[in-house]
Amino acid sequence: MEAETSSSVNEQPTIKYRGIKAMPYILGNETFEKLGAMGTASNLFVFLMQFFNLKHITAIKVMSVFGGTANFAPLIGAFLSDTYFGRYKTIGFASICSVLGMTMLTLTTIIDKLHPPSCQMGGVATCVGPSPMQLTFLFASFGFLIIGAGGIRPCNLAFGADQFNPNIEAGKRGVSSFINWYNFTFTLALMVSVTLLVHIQSNVSWSIGLGIPTCLMLVSIIIFFMGSRIYVKVKPEGSPLTSVAQVLVAAIRNRRLKLPVDDAHLRLFNYVPCNSIVSTLPYTEHLRFLNKAAILTSEDQINIDGSPANPWKLCSIQTVEEVKCVMRVLPIWASAILYHVAINQQASFGVLQALQADRHVRNGGYEIPSASFAVFQMISLTIWIPIYDRIVVPLLRKLTGREGGLTLLQRMGAGLFLTTMALLVSATVEEYRKNLAPTNTNGSAISSMSAFWLVPQLAITGLAEGFNSVGQMEFYYQQLPENMRSVAGAFYFCGMATASFVDGLLVSLVHEKTKGGSGDWLAEDLNKGKLEYYYYLIAMLGALNFGYFLVCAYWYRYKGDGETNVQLRTQESISDKDFF
Repeated sequence: MEAETSSSVNEQPTIKYRGIKAMPYILGNETFEKLGAMGTASNLFVFLMQFFNLKHITAIKVMSVFGGTANFAPLIGAFLSDTYFGRYKTIGFASICSVLGMTMLTLTTIIDKLHPPSCQMGGVATCVGPSPMQLTFLFASFGFLIIGAGGIRPCNLAFGADQFNPNIEAGKRGVSSFINWYNFTFTLALMVSVTLLVHIQSNVSWSIGLGIPTCLMLVSIIIFFMGSRIYVKVKPEGSPLTSVAQVLVAAIRNRRLKLPVDDAHLRLFNYVPCNSIVSTLPYTEHLRFLNKAAILTSEDQINIDGSPANPWKLCSIQTVEEVKCVMRVLPIWASAILYHVAINQQASFGVLQALQADRHVRNGGYEIPSASFAVFQMISLTIWIPIYDRIVVPLLRKLTGREGGLTLLQRMGAGLFLTTMALLVSATVEEYRKNLAPTNTNGSAISSMSAFWLVPQLAITGLAEGFNSVGQMEFYYQQLPENMRSVAGAFYFCGMATASFVDGLLVSLVHEKTKGGSGDWLAEDLNKGKLEYYYYLIAMLGALNFGYFLVCAYWYRYKGDGETNVQLRTQESISDKDFF
């Protein structure tokens, strides 16, 4: 529901917030959409190898590009939503695109001409790969799924929060409740996807296993549009990313001007709109080149309300400080790239390890699908979060004197350390798996090692996510200006996107450089490769990245920590100088 205007022309529109009444529609849409999306993505790697006959190196490259593009798309989706279309229209259009993509993907399993023939019993060498037409149709389905991810991911959570009045206590509690339910339904959908849906895809039928997520996505659209009449639909007011570009352009245009030497914060131009939701930030000398964007000259014109007539030539010091917040976050964000690269290994090579291990629950009993082992990573994360919140934090609070026990940067650092440990465990388990694998076989022999030996590396990875992933999202939310919270989630997804491309590049380089001589590290048959060396390589890069992160964390300056307003310096920002 758009804002209902009162009789007075001068008064602001009155908005009817339906809050709880809108939650079933939004959460229903979110749950079924995630069931559909995760039910496909969780087993897509195996689908490409077993149904489209792609070699695992090729499948990893395809997944890297697909995952990277899908995770980068939310940044574009957030910009288009904030600037032109609004969240309601963006979610609606993106949901339709997701259904189209899923429908096309399902058709590849039903129509014989849209997929290659299945491999014969002779082994991988006799498999016929997909034709250009089949790949084009497959990639077209991926394209629609990427458009859907770009619109849904950055808007769903923010759209749900729009339904509550942020100016009253009940509205704030409603937002908190919505976020809790949002995370609960997300985890529930993920666990159902990697167990039930993956079982159907692997052991019953790919067409049924992909058809179910398609139908669930269609249900999610129906539920979403059923609530259209009661939604609060916030109109787009422009993307906050525009102000970043304006400050950079203005600083470059004013690069030849000199900053005031004394009391610069009093002599530079400043303007804060009366209805701004952004907290006033103190002036800082950090990244002082950007301060040139706020130098007022005789050529600059000011509007009646005090705002600059040309924001591409003159920006307020408040806007400059907001952009500095973004700039300070970027080095920390960069450290997350190799973190995500390490996490990605469990979704690719971890699945390959499971494929060539004994996945039976008992001798000759039920065989667990390789992609379903990811559930142990989620179980670890799910168990750890309440333990950390209820037991660990109170203990750390007594030891450190901090409200949160650990600072956000310390939590992120712990996650980086744990990912390196998980890779070392993965390498050790891989060596053990190969020692138990039969030799002198034509195909990819199955090791007698139980696939449950993979649980420790998955559990440690889940703990790492509990520290770093959760800490990352909270860090972006707190450290970016309030008007940029819609893109805070996009920051996280962009880190995942960059990591996917880096992961694909590393796989290509390692495969090309090692396929001759002493042996391919990433051979099609893991028993003939040296996957443990690749794990050690990523672990080494992770250790270097951890050192880089420590340096960035030591020098990081928290939002509101300004030279001219020392009293705003928080205890957390001071304590992070003692990060080591």
